[in-house]
Formats: sequence, structure tokens, C-alpha cells
Amino acid sequence: MKKYLRIFAAVVALLVTTVLVAEESAHARAGGGRSFGSRGSRSYSQPVAPPSQSSPSRQYAPSPTPSPAQPYQQPSRGFGGFGRSMLGGLAGGLLGGMLFRSLGFGGGFGGGGGIGLFEILLLAGIAYMIYRMVVKKRQAEAGTYAQPGKVVDINQYQAQAQSYQPEQDDLAQGIAHIRQMDPNFEEARFNDAVMDTFFKIQGAWMNRDLSVVSGLLTDEMRTAMQGDVDQLLRDKRVNRLENIAVRTVEISEAWQESGKDYVTALIYANLLDYTTDDTTGAVVSGSKTDPVKFEEYWTFTRAVGNNPWKLSAINQK
Repeated sequence: MKKYLRIFAAVVALLVTTVLVAEESAHARAGGGRSFGSRGSRSYSQPVAPPSQSSPSRQYAPSPTPSPAQPYQQPSRGFGGFGRSMLGGLAGGLLGGMLFRSLGFGGGFGGGGGIGLFEILLLAGIAYMIYRMVVKKRQAEAGTYAQPGKVVDINQYQAQAQSYQPEQDDLAQGIAHIRQMDPNFEEARFNDAVMDTFFKIQGAWMNRDLSVVSGLLTDEMRTAMQGDVDQLLRDKRVNRLENIAVRTVEISEAWQESGKDYVTALIYANLLDYTTDDTTGAVVSGSKTDPVKFEEYWTFTRAVGNNPWKLSAINQK
């Protein structure tokens, strides 16, 4: 009994330690290194990668050269039709025999009357075999489906479908819609503004004072981040961010809904991220020497038109 109690105590201790470690790292950089906020109707979907980071297999590609025309070949039936007929006959005979035995016209496999467990299992096995043969037959016919005069390889059409990348069309269309109401919208200028906002919010986070950036945050984001800042103040901790370097900022999504513009940008940055104690100055989490690299999606929104952008969501890649 004591042995099991020791194991239980060890498991509880491990869980508590895990929770404490998670709480210690919860205040890493602005937003705590977590995903939160609103992306409108896309809040429950992961942001898509920008065009430059799309998989090569999903880039636009020329259509594959069709296979030379070949005479139409009727798929060989082989064992399929005869086998299914034979197994169907056996199954029907077995079922009929079991019904007759259940009426008293003979003993079961076990010598007694009625349907036994062995008969039920055997019938189920035969039915499954027939089902598998039908499925395989249909899959084979779908893979080599042809019209008279040519043989069509369905893999070619699958490759064409995979080569189409709707995200790029969606991004271009979204930007075009935004420009209809704001002709001065430029991607490069927007990326620069995102970088400036990123630095301002990180500085306000480290100073534990979001009042200077309240105009850059939606109400939901300001409330969530203020809760994190208040927790840092209660714990007498400072999340220090140093040597911040933004490597790239690239728009990945743009769309309109409910009278609002939405633009999501992927930020790739690195910085020194560590937390110290207010009283002693000791480092309680993170590192003062090892930089942290991270990628985050920052989504901004505004009322349609030439209006100020506000950060509405942060999503981890």
C-alpha cells in the first residue's frame, strides 16, 4: 500500500512542477507567448503561411502532359464476380441452413438446435470478405476509370488540384477589397507600421504600462494583456526584453467582414527574454545570454477605410 502511495505522490509532484513551470514561462514577451484575441470569423482557424513560406508542392505548376491515347480496356473481372457469387451462395445457404435448423430440421454445428455462436461469427466473416472485395473493386475502377478511346490517370488530376493554391488568390483578393475603400493602402508601408507597433507594444509590456499603447490595441487585447501585466506587478516580476531584432514582417492574410478590414502578418524576430525579481534582481526564468527566436502571427483590424489599425489577435505559428 505504501508503495502505491509513494507512486501517487510522485505523480502529483510532477504535475505540480509542470504547472509551475508553465506559469513561470507564461509571461514571456508581450502576450505571454500564447495565442489569444479575435480574428473575426477566422478566430477558430490557424493563420495561413505567407506566400514566401508556402510549400513548393503547392506552388502554381504547369499541367502535366496527358498520357498518350490507348485503346479502352474493360477491367478484368477475374475472381471478383465469380467469387462474390460463390461466397454469396455459401452465405445464403448457410443462413438458410441455420434457419431450418432453428425450426428443428437439423442440429447446429455444435449438435444443438438454433443458431450458434460459431455460425454467427462465420456469417459475419463471410459478409466482411464480400464487403472488402467490393470496396477494393470500386477503388481499382476509380483509379483507372476511362472513357472509350483513352486511359485516364487520376493521379494527374490529383496533382493539378494540389498545385492550386487558394491562399494566394484569397490574399490578393483581400488586399484588392481593402484598396477599394483605401486606395493608399500599401503592403510595404503596412509592414513598416507593424514593425513599429511591435516595438512599441514590447516596450510597454516590459515597463508594465500599457497606457501608452492603448490606442494600438482592441478592447479585448488590452483587457487580456492588462491582466498579464497586473499579474507581473502582483508577483513583483519584470519581464525584460533586450536586443530585439525583427528579421521579417510579411502579410499572410487580408479580408473584410462586418464592415471591418483584417490583415494578418507573420513576424519573425529574436530577442533576449528573461524575467527578474523586483526585490533581488535575480533571474527567475529565461536567459540573459541565450536569445529566443520566434514566429508569431499578429492580426490587425480597423473600420473599413483609411482608419487606424489596432492589434486584435496574436497567434503562435
